[in-house]
Amino acid sequence: MDRIVTGTERTFPTDEIIVSKTDTTGRIIYANDVFIDISGYRPEEVLGQPHSMIRHPDMPRAVFKLLWDRISQGHEVFAYVVNRSKNGDHYWVLAHVTPSVDAEGKIIGYHSCRRAPKRSAVDTISALYARLRQVESTDDRKAGLEKSSAMLLEAVTALGFSSYDRFVLSLGR
Repeated sequence: MDRIVTGTERTFPTDEIIVSKTDTTGRIIYANDVFIDISGYRPEEVLGQPHSMIRHPDMPRAVFKLLWDRISQGHEVFAYVVNRSKNGDHYWVLAHVTPSVDAEGKIIGYHSCRRAPKRSAVDTISALYARLRQVESTDDRKAGLEKSSAMLLEAVTALGFSSYDRFVLSLGR
């Protein structure tokens, strides 16, 4: 059932925040009630599972590559993400992902806070993501990802931004 896509969008109140924490491999070690409610999973179904369990197929791989590259180097990332609920519905978020570090500064996991985005931001970002997915939909997955990643950087640069994060923040929430 987890591969179903219904085409139905879920939303959540702008004053709520979806929070999750993962270990360094991306396995969920904490999910707040808002995460549980919108994802449609029970806590025991998400804890210990890869965060990618809520990945929607409309989400370009290039954005996740950028996200993982940045956070694994100790940087924060802001990103628009479309996720999939257990029943196949989808929901958009403005995510702020940061590394969690121990007393010596070693990364021990990741923390993500997600808010409801503005509809205008979703409209803008979904058009870009559709173009990225089209580039990624080649038989050569590696080449598609490389091409899509380059296209993402070119697109934000062409819009006058020095990084994807700056572009995302310009769209507001």
